[in-house]
Amino acid sequence: MTISNTTAGPANTTAAPAGTTTAPPSTMAASAGAISTPPSPAPASPGFDLYDLRIEVVGPPDKPIYCGAKLGDFFELHGEMLTLPPGQGFSIYSLAALLPLLPAKQRVTDPLDWMTSDAEVACPDPNCPTRFRITRIGRRHFKRSDVTAVPLPPQDSR
Repeated sequence: MTISNTTAGPANTTAAPAGTTTAPPSTMAASAGAISTPPSPAPASPGFDLYDLRIEVVGPPDKPIYCGAKLGDFFELHGEMLTLPPGQGFSIYSLAALLPLLPAKQRVTDPLDWMTSDAEVACPDPNCPTRFRITRIGRRHFKRSDVTAVPLPPQDSR
């Protein structure tokens, strides 16, 4: 699997599921790479922030695509929910190549971490020239109590 750095398109925001809050688009950089998002305001409840992601098929327009996708096809990841546009599919083999990277790409990362800057993943078919561009499109806060019933361990055991 090949991952490379690229500049992504415009930011996009979506409605936040219950129990989450999203940062305004003005706090998001237009690049999938070095995102200089200020820290979220102090939340009212204990929790964590995740980025929403858009994964889009990109590649040379004059080359054949073997995974059944079309340039511009995409899906989005909002928290743990993956959404596709109505009537559009996505290859399970392409999805299998992307899934291990998505939770890490959702996390807030150090500006020097490669996960912050590298944004394109090669198609798993070695004969297919397409890539999948992962773009951070929004940031939302999750309350811990809304996503797990497991209590935090005592402070001294962490």
